[in-house]
Amino acid sequence: MKFTILIIDDEKNIREGLAANFEMEGYNVKTSSNGADGLKLIAKGDIDLVITDLRMPGISGEEVLAKVTAETPGVPVIILTGHGSIDSAVDAMRHGAYDFLTKPLNLDQLGMIVQRALSSREMSLQHQQLKHELEGSNALKTMIGKSPAMQKVQETLKKVSDSKASILITGESGVGKEVVADAIHNLSSRKNNSFIKVHCAALSETLLESELFGHEKGAFTGAEKLQKGRFELAHGGTIFLDEIGEINQNVQIKILRVLQEKKFERVGGEQTIEVDVRIVAATNKNLEEEVKAGRFREDLYYRLNVIHITVPPLRERKDDIPLLMSAFLKEFNEENGKNITGVDGRAKAAMFKYDWPGNIRELRNCMESAVVMCSGNEITLTDLPPAISQGTSSDSISIPLGIPLAEAEKAIIQANLAANRNNKSKTADVLQIGRRTLMRKLSELTLEEEADSSDEYV
Repeated sequence: MKFTILIIDDEKNIREGLAANFEMEGYNVKTSSNGADGLKLIAKGDIDLVITDLRMPGISGEEVLAKVTAETPGVPVIILTGHGSIDSAVDAMRHGAYDFLTKPLNLDQLGMIVQRALSSREMSLQHQQLKHELEGSNALKTMIGKSPAMQKVQETLKKVSDSKASILITGESGVGKEVVADAIHNLSSRKNNSFIKVHCAALSETLLESELFGHEKGAFTGAEKLQKGRFELAHGGTIFLDEIGEINQNVQIKILRVLQEKKFERVGGEQTIEVDVRIVAATNKNLEEEVKAGRFREDLYYRLNVIHITVPPLRERKDDIPLLMSAFLKEFNEENGKNITGVDGRAKAAMFKYDWPGNIRELRNCMESAVVMCSGNEITLTDLPPAISQGTSSDSISIPLGIPLAEAEKAIIQANLAANRNNKSKTADVLQIGRRTLMRKLSELTLEEEADSSDEYV
């Protein structure tokens, strides 16, 4: 890593001499003749170490130190001082300076101090990177699923979450669009600020406009006091507009202005309010069709659709059903004070065959119902809702035409494992292959997590 050093000193010879010395050592070097210009360079965010004179006209080295310590912690500051100011330099050490050196300077000694300071800086940066990766990993834990479709969504989130671009999330009802919005906010640099959610379809036109932009006292009947809107409350953070396709043209125009100008007025007000808000919107509608039909503004659609994330329906990511079932089973066991250990083979086969038109929301409701109805240690077919339990036959599966051979093989193995209660030996016998062959195919088809490694049902 090539570090950048900033040298701030009002004495030209010292400033330029130090710059030449550290450039020869392989560092990037920037210089400033005064504290004010030096702070402007630091504010740009690409400085790894500051070397500053203590006594300068205007902004002093002490003030530079205070600003760096408060606004860019982790950037070490080395103080240069004359013999008559050693007490002040020692005081600067108490207030966060990495070290100090008296003039005339010993370049070898300064070089060693710089090396130690930058080693500390490198460790700090590595720690920050590790912390960021860990936070990112935790943020994605709420998005249960390891299917290729969900891995693609997660990889996209890692790339786009920390940008300022608006994001449009589309997908059927119940696929988890709000969970994706949560992850976007938690992966971004705005994560410590407000995350405001607005379900647009739940509010009338008048209420939605007031909810989003606030209102002044007396703006309409019942407006007894000033109320800040959701955009104002989300300043510095993220606002999530769920079911954006349901809003009318008047509200669309005001949202468009916020996207373009970062400005709006409260209902009944004249004061223009500026906000810094990242907008994430979601809909289960086809907004392109809504634009063609004249129900949604084309300019707003393109402003919202800078980054487009499509969340796949559950029927297209059935590999994730076991992980989702396990998570919901744990949740509802705790909620209902039960200790159900799993789902038996016939029930699991029925759940794999079902197409889940209500997606993850329907699966979650199904597991909650099954946990409540279950009187044994395992959820059985009779514990499932009739639409699922009666819509399957445990001795057959359906494979559509045109499906790739690998996917067809995966479906066959998956269904037989479920029908044989995850008994690999029995499944291998039924499929007329060796147990080792089955184990290899499980690994190749990434079905290990769906199959219990034990043979407890032999």
